[in-house]
Amino acid sequence: MMMEKLIILEGIDPVDIYGVNDTRLEKMKGFFPKLKIVGRGNELKANGEETEILKFEEKIGQLITHLEKYNYLTNNDFEKIIVENGFKGSGSYESPDIIIYGTSGKPIKALTPNQMLMIEKYQSNDLIFAIGPAGTGKTYTAIALAVRALKNREVKRIVLSRPAVETGESLGFLPGDMKEKIDPYLQPLYDALYDMIPPKRLDDYMHDNVVQIAPLAYMRGRTLDNAFVILDEAQNATLNQFKMFVTRMGTNSKFIITGDITQIDLPRKQSSGLLLALRILQNIEGISIIEFNTGDISRHKLVKQIVEAYDKLDRKNENESSLEKVLNPDNQQNIDK
Repeated sequence: MMMEKLIILEGIDPVDIYGVNDTRLEKMKGFFPKLKIVGRGNELKANGEETEILKFEEKIGQLITHLEKYNYLTNNDFEKIIVENGFKGSGSYESPDIIIYGTSGKPIKALTPNQMLMIEKYQSNDLIFAIGPAGTGKTYTAIALAVRALKNREVKRIVLSRPAVETGESLGFLPGDMKEKIDPYLQPLYDALYDMIPPKRLDDYMHDNVVQIAPLAYMRGRTLDNAFVILDEAQNATLNQFKMFVTRMGTNSKFIITGDITQIDLPRKQSSGLLLALRILQNIEGISIIEFNTGDISRHKLVKQIVEAYDKLDRKNENESSLEKVLNPDNQQNIDK
């Protein structure tokens, strides 16, 4: 029986299937000589006998599954999937420490013990605090877990947020509308997402609100069901903002909060909501606190040394301040007044 099959390549760059200059599409035609195969944009159409159509649909399904999992399809993988029965990717891709595969097919994995601990605690906790200095992979690991949860259909959406705190610059003097003013604060989140989700698919996700990126102030009044929610730079959330955020948790939601308590940029009159939360929420079942340190820094080798130098300076200043209070208590009383 003759039939026609139309396959829509949703969220996939057609070039990944068709190949550059349709080289892969021509190989498919050679493998299915009894079918008339036409690929235009994201529509792939085949006409022919039903048994051949079913085989063709299965092979395309395997290609799509491979791309969805690994975000990459080599010519060698393409030919093996088309030629070999039931091939689903090289066994060398599999490893228990891999979280997901990046847009270039490179595995994204835990690199340090605390990153591994974060993955482990994710399995049994709905709210995780990942606290530590810059460069320790807190946010990157959290976003990788979120993307994996979305791919595995554990959640229906990802929500990423940051406090829009001015660190020496003034929002009012930045050019553009509100979105253009806020986007620089959120750029690190965009960078991580583009490492893990192909651009076309990510654009579709963002257009459909499957992936949402918003300043913390925009979270008020929402209940986040079936969502993986990340609050980055949480040390810059005020007391009220932090309470507002953690009470957004809905049914089947996962929250990860990342921050560095040594880099609080709030005005002096405002207290960090993260500091209070770490103190009052630490013994609640279902909440896990992971403390990253300089040993987890996986950026340029100089970053670790820079962070340690600043930590040493902070400790020196604290000791000198404590000594000043002991030696000159009267002067300290006048300062307090």
